Amino acid sequence: MPMLADVVDAVIGGDTHRDSHALELTAPSGVHIATLSITNDEAGFAEALAWIGEHAPGPRVVVALEGTRSYGIGLARALATAGLMVVEVERPRRAERRRGKSDPIDARLAALHALRLDAQRLPTPRADGDREALRILLSARREMVATRTRTVNRLRALLLTGDEADRTLSRGSLTCERLAHIARRRGPRDQTREQAVRRAEARRLALAVRAVGRDLADNKAQLANLVADLAPDLLAKHGVGPVSAAQAIVSWSHPGRCRNEAAYAALAGASPIPASSGRIVRHRFNRGGDRALNRALHDILLTRWRTCPRTQAYVTRRRSEGISDPEIRRCLKRYIARELYRSLNAAAA
Repeated sequence: MPMLADVVDAVIGGDTHRDSHALELTAPSGVHIATLSITNDEAGFAEALAWIGEHAPGPRVVVALEGTRSYGIGLARALATAGLMVVEVERPRRAERRRGKSDPIDARLAALHALRLDAQRLPTPRADGDREALRILLSARREMVATRTRTVNRLRALLLTGDEADRTLSRGSLTCERLAHIARRRGPRDQTREQAVRRAEARRLALAVRAVGRDLADNKAQLANLVADLAPDLLAKHGVGPVSAAQAIVSWSHPGRCRNEAAYAALAGASPIPASSGRIVRHRFNRGGDRALNRALHDILLTRWRTCPRTQAYVTRRRSEGISDPEIRRCLKRYIARELYRSLNAAAA
C-alpha cells in the first residue's frame, strides 16, 4: 500500500492552540520547506492560504492538523473550504520528542507522521452539519442524564432521613405521579423548622427532576427527527432507538471515514484482538475504540437479548457450543456494528 509521501507534492503539519497555530510545509522526502505562525482567526487563516499558495511545490497538498475538533476546527474548516485535504493527527508521544518540544517542532512531527500514513486509510476529521447537531444533542443528553441521576439520589437520601411518610415515598421508582405528589404536599401547621426545610427542599428537587425529564424527552424527540432525516432505516431495526441510532451516525460521521464493516466494528471496540501464545489460540476483548458507540451497541444488544427470538436462538446455540455469555455478547455487538454500517452507507448513497 502506498504511503502518503508517495502521492503528494507536500504535507503541511500543524500544531494548534487557542490563540495561534504553528505550520510547517514539508516535502515528501521529509525536507523542510517553510514555517509559519498564524493567529487563530479569519485573518490568520487567510494568511495561511496565501502562504500555501506561495510556497507549495505542487497542487497535491495535504494538511495534517492536531485538534481538528478543538482549537484547530476553524483552520480545518477554512482549509477544507479552500479545497485542501485535511487529515487529523494525534499529539506526538513523549518518545518522539527527542529534540525537545516547541510549537514548530510539534508541527514538524505532525508533518512527518502524516507522510508515513497509508494513503488509502487517511484519518479524515469528522463531518459538520447535521452530524455535528447530533453530537451536540448527545453531549447535552449525557449531561442531563448525569444531572437527573444526582438529583434523584439527593431526593432519595433526603426522604430516607425523614419521617415515615417520607421514607414511604423514597421506596420504589420516582414516577411522574410520585414526583407530583412530593411537589404538592404541605406539612402540618405544627411542623418543626427541620420538617419545613426538608419538605421545601424535597419539593425543589422533585420539580428539578421533572424539569430534567421534560428536557430529556425534548432531546429524544430532536434526535429522532434528525435520525429520521439522515438514516430512517436505522429506527426500523429491532432494538435501535433514537439515542443509539444518533450515536451510530456520529461515530460513522461520513462515507469513507471507516473503509468497511470490519473497520467500523473495530472503531466500536467490538472486534476481537488476538492474544495467542504457543499452542494456546485465543482472543481477548477490545477495550479501546469509541466507548460511546460501544455503549450504544450494548443497549441495542440488551434489547434484542430480551425480546428478539432470532437473537435468543443464537444465544441458545452458542451456549450449547460452550461459548461464554461475554463472548456471545462480543460476537453480537460485532454483528450489530456491521449491520448499522451497511444501513448508514446505504442511506448516504
